Amino acid sequence: MFALKRRTKGEVIFDIINNLVMLCVCFLTLYPIWYVLVNAFNDGNDAMLGGIYWWPRIITLKNFEAVFASPGIMLAMAITVAKTIVGVAVHVFFTAMVAYALSRRDLVGGKIYILIGTVTLFFNGGLIPTFLLNRDLHLLDNFLVYIIPVMFSFFDLIIFMTFFREIPDGLDEAARIDGANDWSILLRIVLPVSMPVIATIALFHGVYQWNDYFTGIIYINNVDLQPIQTYLFRVVAQSSSNTMMTAVQGSAATRTVTSQSIKLATMVVTTLPIVFVYPFLQRYFVKGMMIGSIKG
Repeated sequence: MFALKRRTKGEVIFDIINNLVMLCVCFLTLYPIWYVLVNAFNDGNDAMLGGIYWWPRIITLKNFEAVFASPGIMLAMAITVAKTIVGVAVHVFFTAMVAYALSRRDLVGGKIYILIGTVTLFFNGGLIPTFLLNRDLHLLDNFLVYIIPVMFSFFDLIIFMTFFREIPDGLDEAARIDGANDWSILLRIVLPVSMPVIATIALFHGVYQWNDYFTGIIYINNVDLQPIQTYLFRVVAQSSSNTMMTAVQGSAATRTVTSQSIKLATMVVTTLPIVFVYPFLQRYFVKGMMIGSIKG
């Protein structure tokens, strides 16, 4: 039998302090989310009186009814879902395709391409040249402005390339003996065994696409093409939701809904979908982030 190591008083104190610090960090991280959720489900006029911190005083769904009664929010949600799905698919495939080519050690000029790509991690053209470029490409008021400018990321390429270089060379050699070309190897061998890194990049870019509001503000004037985050930004910026409030029928509903409660309810509606997706990808996300950290 092995004797249990006796912990010193200093180690016990350190563990207690460490646990207290972690609890404080968790509280500071989660409480703002809980505060928004509580006030979103509370009567708007009652919430203006203050004092609501842990649980709604007057529970109501009128705030969410007002949000979904708005004529533009469902279309904005559909645009966001479409650009997230299409954007993730295009981004993952295009970045993986370039990463596969750069992962080949026999690629002529591969080191030069990597050096050029590394420079783009630190420097870019800026907002005005980017706007002029997208204008010349006829991407203003175009759904493709959400897809084409971000279809490639060198940072994500590095993650892909690190994973691809850990795939045994025997798979590549065996496929070439059987007559497979580079496209067949990429689509039938490399991508199917790369689910952890694909899920990681898909989560990264999916969160970006879902939360991106700036693109809609700069490049989109057509309200029918604005995503939900741009819609939320305009609601918050205007600090008024009279249009949304009048969409709810009945004077009782109007009395219980305020601009502030509309903002909080809209935040909940736009945040929950991406929060629900994360647990399903967490296992792949953790495994993908460990890529290249252990050699052996």
